Amino acid sequence: MTVPPAPPARPDSPPSFIAVVDRCDNFRPPLPTPFSPNHTERPALVPFLLSPTTQPPIGLVRAAIVDALQPSPIFITHRPSHEHPRGYISFAAHITTPAARSRAMHSLLAFWRTVRLFPDVIGPTKWRNELYDIFASPFDVLSADTAEGADGAVPKIEPTNYAFSMERAACALFGVVTYGVHMTVYEQDDDGAMRIWVPRRSATKQTWPGFLDNSVAGGIPSSYTPFDALVKEAEEEASISPALTSARAKAEGSVSYFYQADGGWLQPEVEYVYDLRLQPGEIDGGLLPGDTEVEVFKLMPMEEVISRMHAGEFKPNCAVVLLYFLIRHGHVTPDNEPRFLEINTRIHGRFDLDRW
Repeated sequence: MTVPPAPPARPDSPPSFIAVVDRCDNFRPPLPTPFSPNHTERPALVPFLLSPTTQPPIGLVRAAIVDALQPSPIFITHRPSHEHPRGYISFAAHITTPAARSRAMHSLLAFWRTVRLFPDVIGPTKWRNELYDIFASPFDVLSADTAEGADGAVPKIEPTNYAFSMERAACALFGVVTYGVHMTVYEQDDDGAMRIWVPRRSATKQTWPGFLDNSVAGGIPSSYTPFDALVKEAEEEASISPALTSARAKAEGSVSYFYQADGGWLQPEVEYVYDLRLQPGEIDGGLLPGDTEVEVFKLMPMEEVISRMHAGEFKPNCAVVLLYFLIRHGHVTPDNEPRFLEINTRIHGRFDLDRW
């Protein structure tokens, strides 16, 4: 059955937000191809499994990573088979616990950094010196009680879904799912008019320097809960007191998308979403940068926010979070957005893990 094309937009119709989604959710995992014993071409992407018996994969790696792992006492490269048409990589048989995986990954990445392998991802200006927790199933229970060690996080308790921890900057090398928090801080008049506090990222940021961002945004460090991370980021980036965030921040769900960076590295991500409504003038002087990651905050009328979203001035995932805000607050509806259903589906994706 052929799906008819969408009707053309009327000349006076606003542009669709689908382009905002396309800038962020811009990757589709390739489907496995039937195995052929005569097939010698290296597949472009290879699944990353915790072990030969674990499913689904936890990451998707490029051929350059497979090559860098030859030979390796930490990882095993498995040949293509009927069950795994593209082959796969997994931790070596003796590396079976979260603590062992964390130590092994730290050792590998530290070596790659020393020899300047993949400098566009883990070079001196990219390395964050911050650990992210990686999970066997990205939509299962996400918790890991960890204690910081000299070479990474050493779990005190090993929940079945917690797999290991690794350097934040290196997650894209292995295509693993990562997690963050985003909070939209806004004001609203009695007539419904909204304004959003929008920061401009510092020109010295490791990623997306100078782009517009969400009011508060950041990754979830190892051993942090989403709300703990939100409180931390709100104080550090926007000088919002922990007491205010704890009392007023409202959890509003999550968004998920599969992003591929310009260099080809894969970044499937989940962002926990929060709103914080302020009364006009409630914070004397408004939001102020609390560290060097934000250059300046501006209280933007909704019309300006939308215009800058369409113009591509926001960091792509921040624009998606703002789009979800617009949907939840009734600014984007099935009646004014012809691609409404596709947009809603795309910003709540599951990454097609079973197809890796």
